[in-house]
Amino acid sequence: MPPDLIVPPLYSPFPPAIHPRHAEIDVQTAAWAETFRIGTEDLRGRLVRHDIGTFAARILPEGHEEVVSLLSDFVLWLFGVDDGHCEEGELGRRPGALTGYLHRLLRVAQDPEAGILQQDPLAAGLRDLRLRVDRYGAPGQRARWVDALREYFFSVVWEAAHRRSGTVPCLDDYTLMRLYDGATTVVLPLLEMGYGYELQPHERDHDAVRAAAEMASFVITWDNDILSYNKEKAGSEYYLNALRVLQEHQGLGPREALGYAIHQRDRVMCLFQRLSEHLGRRGSPQLRQYLHSLACFIRAAQDWGVSSLRYSTPDDPAPVPSAFRDTPTDDSDEPLDIPVIAWWWELLPVRASASPGLLHRPVQQAA
Repeated sequence: MPPDLIVPPLYSPFPPAIHPRHAEIDVQTAAWAETFRIGTEDLRGRLVRHDIGTFAARILPEGHEEVVSLLSDFVLWLFGVDDGHCEEGELGRRPGALTGYLHRLLRVAQDPEAGILQQDPLAAGLRDLRLRVDRYGAPGQRARWVDALREYFFSVVWEAAHRRSGTVPCLDDYTLMRLYDGATTVVLPLLEMGYGYELQPHERDHDAVRAAAEMASFVITWDNDILSYNKEKAGSEYYLNALRVLQEHQGLGPREALGYAIHQRDRVMCLFQRLSEHLGRRGSPQLRQYLHSLACFIRAAQDWGVSSLRYSTPDDPAPVPSAFRDTPTDDSDEPLDIPVIAWWWELLPVRASASPGLLHRPVQQAA
């Protein structure tokens, strides 16, 4: 994609919202990053200018302030791992060594008293995060948070293998990897903590609820790839992005790849809306809050993506939209041609306007 190719307004059916203490939370996260010396001085200086506190405040606009602050610090910590070690650090091209380091970090998350990585700033920050997860979350939420970290770590090692070899995965593999390496799943337990509830297993582990969370991850990461592509392509480092995958394996030109990616995310966004409405009519108040938080997460990532200095600066503005559109480019019921997520479209009854011949499995009641 040439640098001057402009990203059009993206479909966003959810209204913006933000926690009233967002400015204070942003300042607190900058101070937290300095206290724990997250990343190099240069990386830390960049991260604290990225309005990460505002991003967290948009994800949990009415959440408990302490959990919004925890989420903000955690997101910055994740960028410390991803930018500092995976994308910009030498471990990002050494999957074996990266696996060893991340496995030790995982042990710190499991056991903050473990006598490992005692002089490592990321481990020190993670110890603090784990203690706060204990303070504001239930034991089951803590366990899911640790499990989600494991998924995230596993996926960035997979990405490191491609970075080392300079290869571009197929769309199916990339989609599966992106559900986790975008660090969206590690946020999910904090959506519950932020409002002081815990989803019951029969709802949280239901296929349709899990699918809704995966759809949110898909939209968030596809939006990130669309909005950050110009910056990533202009850099000198290896990059992996949905638009690059589409160009490499689908034989599309840059403009075609952009349009195709937008159609993909719009179709998934529409499915997410339909599934969320279906589940909301049948589920508990806690499930409805969770689904609402997933929608807030999607919109938060969109608002942050078009405004954060991470992707655009006044001196070097990126050609990203300043507003969103009210209608999708594609609201078809046809499954995307991506086998690892095709099952999502089996969870709802066929709409009257759907294409004939599709087989759908009615969603079971998640309550």
